[in-house]
Amino acid sequence: MDFRKLLRDKQRIVIKIGTSSLTHRETGKLDLIKMEVLIRELADLRNQGKDVVLVSSGAIGVGAAALGLSGKPTDLDKKQACAAVGQARLMMIYQKLFAEYNQKAGQILMTKNTMVDNLNRMNAKNTFQALLKMGVIPIVNENDTISTYEIQFGDNDTLSAVVAALIGADLLILLSDIDGLFTDDPHANPKAGFVSLVENLDSHIANMAKATTGSRMGTGGMATKLTAAQIATCAGADMLIANGADFHIIHKIMEGQPLGTLFTANRKEEFYLIDYIEKLI
Repeated sequence: MDFRKLLRDKQRIVIKIGTSSLTHRETGKLDLIKMEVLIRELADLRNQGKDVVLVSSGAIGVGAAALGLSGKPTDLDKKQACAAVGQARLMMIYQKLFAEYNQKAGQILMTKNTMVDNLNRMNAKNTFQALLKMGVIPIVNENDTISTYEIQFGDNDTLSAVVAALIGADLLILLSDIDGLFTDDPHANPKAGFVSLVENLDSHIANMAKATTGSRMGTGGMATKLTAAQIATCAGADMLIANGADFHIIHKIMEGQPLGTLFTANRKEEFYLIDYIEKLI
């Protein structure tokens, strides 16, 4: 079976963008040229009649750059202040760029409490469904302005998988600063082999994870991406890890080109999203 060609028919797609894919490495400020490409790619998916959800990192990093900080702060109150500034800037730019392509965007901010509480979770699901039915592209992020360690997802890889499971997405795409899954850390081991397809997410695959990240501002490494893969595939979605250096990769992925690492859906009847979330608490 050619799993790549099947990606063309996916109808509900969640795309996660890492901080490093949105910002200039030298300054931490937004890369507006790349953002324009991203919005054009997402708008075109909508024009094809597909549901699109964007999980966007970057609020703290963008806020830190705007406030003149040299890097991501470590103190919680400073992180929350940066998020308050950065999230507003991000949404303003997203709204402007989507409007150029006659698309509407809406903001959804979440914490673990959104998912653990039954009423909050149902309300969140209903909000997503209503937005998608009205042709809106929801832009999702962790609510970093109010979240603390106890109620954080901690990284948007996990958050995007939770969102994909919640709304019944059939494809999750994680774009960051890596090409996909390797048998070892390619920065340390030049002989590391690239893994193009994963049909069974077993312990052998899990052991390939390296809890590192190449971004000064990011939080998620390969370990979090494999956790996301476990959630997404068990919920019935394919998941793909690819490099977000050039956002044109989105339409190339949807055309079935052999890019990134594809984890095929492996729906489990016993899958219960809350069990996975509670393991993360």
